[in-house]
Amino acid sequence: MRHDPYAHLPPVPSFTVTSTDVADGQPMPLAQMSGVFGAGGQDISPQLSWSGFPPETRSFAVTMFDPDAPVPSGFWHWAVHDIPADVTSLPTGAGSPDRKGLPEGAIMLPVDGGFVHYVGAAPPIGHGTHRYFIVVHALDVPTLGVEPDNTPAVQGFYMFGHVLARAMIVPTCRRD
Repeated sequence: MRHDPYAHLPPVPSFTVTSTDVADGQPMPLAQMSGVFGAGGQDISPQLSWSGFPPETRSFAVTMFDPDAPVPSGFWHWAVHDIPADVTSLPTGAGSPDRKGLPEGAIMLPVDGGFVHYVGAAPPIGHGTHRYFIVVHALDVPTLGVEPDNTPAVQGFYMFGHVLARAMIVPTCRRD
């Protein structure tokens, strides 16, 4: 059985997240794969829209995590927080280095690899199918208080106890 990174957290309700770019259980499109890590992709973050979250939501965070990476800690590909509660979508490319697609006040963190932008899927050749947990977290606080130079792990620590609900899409990627 493969590790579910959310299974050991307190259970919370779900809501709906959709994307015009990626689909749950389906292969990651080339545009959302990595160029910086040699997978031939473009490191373009997927479009996301969400609905049905709790009315007491004060902000959102969006993350992308690969628990199947060949390291004990997994691999963080994207981490954004302090997305205002009235924002219910991000356009394709919102995770670009220029941050033009992110709403005002949103904070994007450095991911594994040190980049402060979305880094696409790039599993090692021959390592099998990897899962990419793209998660929208509905939070009960307007800001997390996590500084822009912190890590996604710190973001997760600060989110603990503030997640009202979570929605996810889990595309896959394999390179043979």
